[in-house]
Amino acid sequence: MAAGRLRVTIDGPAGAGKSTVASRVAAAFGLPKLDTGAIYRTLALFARREGVDWDDEAGLAALAARMPLAFEGGVGEAPLRVRLAGEDVSAAIRTPELSQGASLVSRHPAVRAALLPVQRRLAEGGVVAEGRDLGTVVLPDAEVKIFLTASAEERARRRRAELSARGEDQPLERVLAEQAERDERDERRAAAPLRAAGDAVVIDTDGRTLEQVVERVIEEVARRTGRSPRRG
Repeated sequence: MAAGRLRVTIDGPAGAGKSTVASRVAAAFGLPKLDTGAIYRTLALFARREGVDWDDEAGLAALAARMPLAFEGGVGEAPLRVRLAGEDVSAAIRTPELSQGASLVSRHPAVRAALLPVQRRLAEGGVVAEGRDLGTVVLPDAEVKIFLTASAEERARRRRAELSARGEDQPLERVLAEQAERDERDERRAAAPLRAAGDAVVIDTDGRTLEQVVERVIEEVARRTGRSPRRG
């Protein structure tokens, strides 16, 4: 498959390294990156501002249908900017509270159904997309599917380091507990639970450097599609 669109899905739990790997792979193949988690985070923020409870499935689905969401950038390693009604909320949606909010709102089948066409539209021309149900539900016919994983302890350490870099120091025990709660919700939800697609390449990132993981994914994309990555 040397010609035509290319859609690469990178699924996995929080802290597995999806975001950074997706950015590097997108840059290597000259594709836009799509962070589907940002869509659910933005919906959680929108709901908070509109006074809609994260447990209100019907209310959330109605909000999803009219959410004034827009993405800017995100091509290769260019930063992805998320706008809600024109406001840049890229930083606002990255708090621990909205991480939990994204997990809570995404468990509702009606919400996922409302956002499914949005995600598919954004991926139409080719994309490197990262999330939790891309290879199984959103883009089941994607050309390449990757599932990244890592131990709970390693993922929590990465998340804590990410929060610390933003000035949000938290005890490792708290990060680990919140992560475990989210993992359980994501894996047990009735709608699109977190799991690897049957034809996905599963990569355990424990003990691997970022560069090693990125190179492994790039090699898999090249092998499956016949496309050569950009170098330098």
